[in-house]
Amino acid sequence: MGLFKRNPFGHNLLIKKWLIRLLAVITHQRYKRFNKLEIEGSDIIRNLPSENVLFVSNHQTYFADVVAMFHVFNASLSGRDDSIRNVGYIWKPKLNMYYIAASETMKKSLFTKILAYAGSISVERTWRSEGKDVNRQVKMSDISSIGKALKDGWVITFPQGTTTPWKPLRKGTSHIIKKYRPIVVPVVIDGFRRSFDKKGLRVKKKGILQSMVIKKPLDIDYENESFDAIIEKLEYAIEQHPSFLKVISKKDLLAFEAENEKRKYSAKS
Repeated sequence: MGLFKRNPFGHNLLIKKWLIRLLAVITHQRYKRFNKLEIEGSDIIRNLPSENVLFVSNHQTYFADVVAMFHVFNASLSGRDDSIRNVGYIWKPKLNMYYIAASETMKKSLFTKILAYAGSISVERTWRSEGKDVNRQVKMSDISSIGKALKDGWVITFPQGTTTPWKPLRKGTSHIIKKYRPIVVPVVIDGFRRSFDKKGLRVKKKGILQSMVIKKPLDIDYENESFDAIIEKLEYAIEQHPSFLKVISKKDLLAFEAENEKRKYSAKS
């Protein structure tokens, strides 16, 4: 790698490589020691092309989810089967991997700016700004940036735009899919909400079983499927369609998650 080689967004790849290495070493024990990360689908990662892949996932924290994906994806590419054992896999990280995040979130501190340099595609949210509801037009420059990232490599997106479960998916994701025609890979995560704080920076509770299931790429008819049909397909794929859970109270939802956690531990014992 050349000393001054840059990606399409002008980021120095050598600096980016060292930032990813450093962040991976710092965060590795959060998924391996304090809590356990159960993984399915490493073989799917290894069989993907090197560019124009869109990962679509549910969302539970601001940063812990995407950091875990950087670990899992790089470990899988290094030959590990459903494991992030031995963080040495991060010595040669995939540098053309990006994630979509709100620009206001990524500008809040020096730390978030470092995370942004490691792979963020910062976009302006159309429905929320500084804690208030807004109604803005999608910036075409944001769509172009996502297209540029897909052309260069892999992109991770959380189309609900919130860490609250069962919220509708933003239709902008279906527009991106129809426009750029990426391979769409669903990812379903669980346990991160219980083990981390909302930002995903602080370990809130230890001994939690986290999980990440990488599913097979979706079969999408880019020409004929409607935007709404694609959104519904994504909702089912990441298990956020309303049919997965009846309307229940917050208390019942917490009880449901606690019971689900017990079942996972019982299955392992």
